[in-house]
Amino acid sequence: MVSGGPALGSAKKIHQFLSTERIFFFILILAAVLRFAFLDLKLFHHDEAIHAWFSYKLLTEGTYIYDPSFHGPLLYYVTAGMFALFGDSDLVGRVIPSLLGILIVALVWPLHKLGYLDRRQTLVAAFFLAISPNMVYFSRFLRNDIFILFLTFVLLLALLLYFEKGQLRWAALAGIATGLGLACKENMPIVLGIFALYILYLLWTKKVILPPQWKRDFFLSILVLGGIVVLFYSSFGVHPERVLTWAPDAVSHWWAMHEQERIGGPFFFYIILFLLYELPIFVLAIVGIGQFLRAGRVKEEKDSMYHLVRTSLQQAGLKVPAMRTFDKKEEFFRFCIVWMLLSIAAYAYIGEKVPWLIIHQILPVVFVASYAMTKKKALIALASVIFLAPVLWHVAYVPADVNEPIVQVQNSEDMREVMALIDNSNATAIASDRYWPLPWYYRGDKSEKISYYGKKIDENTFRSGKFDVVITSDEDTYDSLPGFEKQTYNLNYWFSWYDNKDRIPAYYFLRDGKMGNMRIDVFVKNISAV
Repeated sequence: MVSGGPALGSAKKIHQFLSTERIFFFILILAAVLRFAFLDLKLFHHDEAIHAWFSYKLLTEGTYIYDPSFHGPLLYYVTAGMFALFGDSDLVGRVIPSLLGILIVALVWPLHKLGYLDRRQTLVAAFFLAISPNMVYFSRFLRNDIFILFLTFVLLLALLLYFEKGQLRWAALAGIATGLGLACKENMPIVLGIFALYILYLLWTKKVILPPQWKRDFFLSILVLGGIVVLFYSSFGVHPERVLTWAPDAVSHWWAMHEQERIGGPFFFYIILFLLYELPIFVLAIVGIGQFLRAGRVKEEKDSMYHLVRTSLQQAGLKVPAMRTFDKKEEFFRFCIVWMLLSIAAYAYIGEKVPWLIIHQILPVVFVASYAMTKKKALIALASVIFLAPVLWHVAYVPADVNEPIVQVQNSEDMREVMALIDNSNATAIASDRYWPLPWYYRGDKSEKISYYGKKIDENTFRSGKFDVVITSDEDTYDSLPGFEKQTYNLNYWFSWYDNKDRIPAYYFLRDGKMGNMRIDVFVKNISAV
């Protein structure tokens, strides 16, 4: 009699049910839930409101011209299209970023099918991308960066497929991804530079041999790329002059921002973000680099021994087959390490330090973290959810102002109360240049009840009784207005390094402390005094 028969049978059924495909599908479902759940829980960020507003203007007035301050045109055309189909709202504005965040997880599967990731590496990489706090947060965020990251992944797959199959379709896909990336944001050249550098290395070392028709394929991909760039930067022919000026304007503007360090930070700014939000992934990436280097040393020793034995056998007149020297999995991880290190170095150098740029570094970090995924390392990766889940919940799903570096110039939840006051007024005056996100939330017919003055004006303007609500900056305000009651609200907020730098250990665990913010004074007509 064999003991444990039913138990062994149940274990076998569970193992059969939990196939790689099913587990990957469950990870995709998790990614979708995390990105779409309560998608409009928080007010639009300052930048989100601006992006949505320009998209709305494009839809309703047909007006758009490239301005490097607000990045490339792709986001505006895509978002305007979504507004046309489903209506203009915070929720609709965030749908495409969320969908792209899910697709980034999904694209790990083709890497697996192409043989660059084994089963464990595939599942761990997908899991990390699905639950990474930064990946989730910025997949629920109407900015260009999630577009760029998705297109970067598509470009990577297109290049791998072209080098393996040599087919024009993959060269064309690479051209499409590159063109859309260039039409999206000015950091796409960083991606292209890193990829091009490694391709040159592969060609120089003859690890990759281009197909005979590569010149034709390259020319056609450049043609596709150029066509996309011309279409978008000319505003589909409305502003053809921008085709010649967008590139120099982009370089001059962002070089000025780099030198100015408008939103500055230390060169290790993104390392701090990794330690705050992605600690298990970052640590496993460092371990992965160590594993790769050790594997390289072992391979060198084996190669040296092989060549010694081969030489001896050849001298004895025996034929010995050549040793296989190219391993595409190992080469892929070598590329990912280079990609990771160059990305971290590039963004460390750039003077503009903003949290959303970390996602361009996370993708290669995740792949490096999945290197040599033993069962023990996979269990550690799975256990990392204990760290990542609370952090993710805090930054993405708490409907309150939170003191986190990932949240920069986020519009305060206080603004809901301010907007309720505006809604209940007949007319509102904004005597300040601090007014975003109000143009977005009071668009169309609702815009008629707000008058934007852009600065503090003579208080006698408000004696006429026209306005029920007056909004000013708390730094340039009125001590009082006759017949109005004054209340101060937070307009937006951010993590304040200066207020927390002397209590970093306490902040790391408690995530509390003083926040930086901009505040507004809101004067509401006192009905009882009328």
